[in-house]
Amino acid sequence: MRSLLIGFFLFVLVAMAGVTVAASLERGVLDALAALWPDAWFRATLADAYFGFLTVWVWVAYRERGWIPRLAWLAAILALGNLAMACYALLALRALPAGAPPWQALLRPGHRPASP
Repeated sequence: MRSLLIGFFLFVLVAMAGVTVAASLERGVLDALAALWPDAWFRATLADAYFGFLTVWVWVAYRERGWIPRLAWLAAILALGNLAMACYALLALRALPAGAPPWQALLRPGHRPASP
């Protein structure tokens, strides 16, 4: 399962980098924003994406112990979106001890779940 998750987040990272570079070569982001802002569905989709980014950041803020890394990841997620989130997930999976189940990447490093 860990390998599957790593593969998924690598795919997200590469795919998002590819579409971002392709879009940037076609038109600048500010030009696109000016053209699309009048569309209500664009604004709704943008709001939905950023609330999703903030939702993931709440998890990141829980996992990170200091305010500097929390704020650095907030800036990265808000600026880079899924590129930053895929990087964070890959780092969380890489930091797991050998043999640890992938769900433990959701917890703070060093956190030991209570035994049943």
